Amino acid sequence: MSSDRLSLIFSALADPTRRAILARLAKGEASVTELAQPFEMSLPAISKHLKVLERAQLIVRGREATWRPCYLNTEPLKGVDDWLYQYRQLWEERLDRLDDYLNELQAKEKNDEQK
Repeated sequence: MSSDRLSLIFSALADPTRRAILARLAKGEASVTELAQPFEMSLPAISKHLKVLERAQLIVRGREATWRPCYLNTEPLKGVDDWLYQYRQLWEERLDRLDDYLNELQAKEKNDEQK
């Protein structure tokens, strides 16, 4: 995944309103009106958030007569997860080393107490 694409996705995810919209869409499709309900903002403001999510390809908007449902597109999130995997591995290795070190200290402390 290109860094420009990642930047676009992370920028879209940086806003709590957009993350809440994605969480709602994870439960199933919804109209703009349905997505706007929990927020104290206008439909045009919600539409701006949806455009950001759409530009990042995190949502797809359908067209069924006058109803334009929004759907979650999880594919870009898979790309983010793949990118984060290398850092997750790094932290797991570091935490494993820390755990080993703490176990050594505890064992040494136990030995010192028994003497």
